[in-house]
Amino acid sequence: MGQRILLCDDEVHILRATEIKLSRAGFDVVCALDGEEAWEEIERTRPDLLITDCQMPRLDGVGLVKRIRSCQATRDIPVLMLTAKGFELERDDVVTRCGVKAIMAKPFSPRELLQCAQDVLTHGEIQQKPMLQMD
Repeated sequence: MGQRILLCDDEVHILRATEIKLSRAGFDVVCALDGEEAWEEIERTRPDLLITDCQMPRLDGVGLVKRIRSCQATRDIPVLMLTAKGFELERDDVVTRCGVKAIMAKPFSPRELLQCAQDVLTHGEIQQKPMLQMD
């Protein structure tokens, strides 16, 4: 079984398209529709990587990342964040301080997201710059 990636997005079509791309690349993919559902999955299985949308009901992506970083058992899980076009996240925002590896604007290229995921899981950082990269 491949490395586990948790995908979290309230837009089902994005979840399914991304899940297919990552699964075909050999990853074990688990999906969640909001941050609360993602947190429950993180507590159960501790994925190797979280890819999460920023804006979601119940618990948004920033809140989810804060929760992950505040827990000893989960604080080292790498995170890639997706955000709707026009929803800007500043470099000095809490997302940067929480150690998000990259922020990618929607619509994004599934191939580019796959490359970012592979980079983070292999090298611990992004090798090729996505649309918006965080340092």
